[in-house]
Amino acid sequence: MTTHILIIAHAPLAHALRECALHVFPECEDEVLALDVPPNEPPEETQAAAQVMLDQHAGPILLLTDVFGATPCNVAQRLTDGTRVRLICGVNLPMLLRSVCYRREELDSLVARAMAGGTQGVMQVAPSAPQNQVRMNSSTNDQEKHHHQQ
Repeated sequence: MTTHILIIAHAPLAHALRECALHVFPECEDEVLALDVPPNEPPEETQAAAQVMLDQHAGPILLLTDVFGATPCNVAQRLTDGTRVRLICGVNLPMLLRSVCYRREELDSLVARAMAGGTQGVMQVAPSAPQNQVRMNSSTNDQEKHHHQQ
């Protein structure tokens, strides 16, 4: 059974992430949902809108939110039951793409893959690839040593 993915995030992040996912996986249009939370919207309104979206789908649902402790996450926590509806906070594009890619797996497995995708997608990148870095030859190295000694 396919898991539906509902992104609940501060506006306009939820819809922007959904559009990115659809760019890569256009066939997932019905399975990736987005709910943008506008500034100053009461949490009860956000929760009601999210509940309507959840009620339209009988199968498993993975909720993805942006910031722990903020309104989108707080609302999502109230909707999570730990079995059919699971929640991951800290959504990023690598997490979402991994989730979409494996949305047909069991929910527990999908949660693990989403978490791995999110963390593996965050890395520091060197200014240039190792194969493009200038190798120092001995004369360059000697010149640098001399320069530092002065």
